Amino acid sequence: MSDTPFGFGLPPEEPDNGDEGKKKGNQGGQSGPNPFGFGTGLPGGSGGPGDADNPFAAMFGAMNPNDLGAAFQQLGQMLSYEGGPVNWDMAKDIARKTVAQGTPDGVKDASVGVAERSAVEEAVRLADHWLDDVTSLPSGAATAVAWSRAEWVEATLPVWKELVDPVAERVGAAMGGVLPEEMQAMAGPLLGMMRSMGGAMFGQQIGQAVGTLAGEVVGSTDVGLPLGPAGKAALLPLNIESFGKDLGVSSDEVRLYLALREAAHARLFAHVPWLRSHLFGAVEGYARGIKVDTSKLEDVVGQLDPSNPEQLQEALQGGMFQPQDTPEQKAALARLETALALVEGWVDAVVHEAAKPRLTSADAMRETMRRRRASGGPAEQTFATLIGLELRPRRLRDASRLWASLTDARGVDGRDGLWEHPDMLPTASDLDDPDGFVHREQLDFSEIDKMLGEAAQKRERADSGNDENTKNDKNGDDEK
Repeated sequence: MSDTPFGFGLPPEEPDNGDEGKKKGNQGGQSGPNPFGFGTGLPGGSGGPGDADNPFAAMFGAMNPNDLGAAFQQLGQMLSYEGGPVNWDMAKDIARKTVAQGTPDGVKDASVGVAERSAVEEAVRLADHWLDDVTSLPSGAATAVAWSRAEWVEATLPVWKELVDPVAERVGAAMGGVLPEEMQAMAGPLLGMMRSMGGAMFGQQIGQAVGTLAGEVVGSTDVGLPLGPAGKAALLPLNIESFGKDLGVSSDEVRLYLALREAAHARLFAHVPWLRSHLFGAVEGYARGIKVDTSKLEDVVGQLDPSNPEQLQEALQGGMFQPQDTPEQKAALARLETALALVEGWVDAVVHEAAKPRLTSADAMRETMRRRRASGGPAEQTFATLIGLELRPRRLRDASRLWASLTDARGVDGRDGLWEHPDMLPTASDLDDPDGFVHREQLDFSEIDKMLGEAAQKRERADSGNDENTKNDKNGDDEK
């Protein structure tokens, strides 16, 4: 888990020759060949002892001509960026390169074959059939697709943009506002460069995070949010194979269990129309409460050495961005954590109910998924890296128990009926006392609906009467 909540730390880079490479890479006190600290963003080797007298050597080290050209091109793209708060072109490029490098266990990405696509389609079809027995929500997967890791990156980047831009906006505004107002007009080029650097830093780190995540996720909903296109249940056969390799469970059962989870998420997001905006609004609300330590940023800008812009990167690593300790920020955090826990808890309970009588490995698979979250799985790592939020596995277990208890007490329809409106869902305090919520007297919305319906009919009759009176008045005037 990253200690820097917004992912501004340098990504790990292991040299080909182990410890010797590390020693050579630290000669002359240099922290790396890239003065912007962008890790894989700029290629190149380490500098030599004489680098301090040669700014180009310090910047680009002992590159060959091809590497040097690529570095200048990358640097030019970074400083000429004039888009939004995140350089998404850079993020996409780095994510694709990260995917191409393969996972730490040496598994490279590969195109999905016909047989794998057919197996995924069949698994999702069967999973949807099983879910019909345990939920009142109809199927939400119009199609089932099998993605490679690169395809997952391409399909999910638009949603990452929605999630990350609110946070990046806060950081960008802070970077542009640290200078006194009377100096900002004079410092236009510097501010422009800082914004470009900020967009590049976000782009580099997000690209690295998304590319790494692509090597771990098994579907489009691993983080509890709908990252893929609406109506598509997506699985990644290559990652499913890696996921089930040491479980002692047949590959068919692993695929079916994960298809159940993907199809259950699809039903929820397809047939609870307010849920997506509710979750994304909670993320944005949390982002609005991010506090930037402008005094630290002012110190950095005031002491910024143009020949060592890595200072800014080091400052960003120093805990400059923290959530505000205000009632509003705490409420936003609780809202987001609770909403995500309720989604994951519902999926966990429904999938277990469908899988238990049909899959011998249902209990083992369920516990594996829970431990995956508890040990810092994709959801926790990604949220911690990109928006400073760490999901609490305890909330997921509490939510799952609550949904299971609701099924026993109110039946499938009573349980799923709570998704009709966000105000009907359990709160964070309800997760602390699930039995209290389950056995609490249910609100009767039927009378309220009846009253609203009668009021609407009265308005319609009144409007119709007014129209008729207006028409009669007009006819009378015409006769005169």
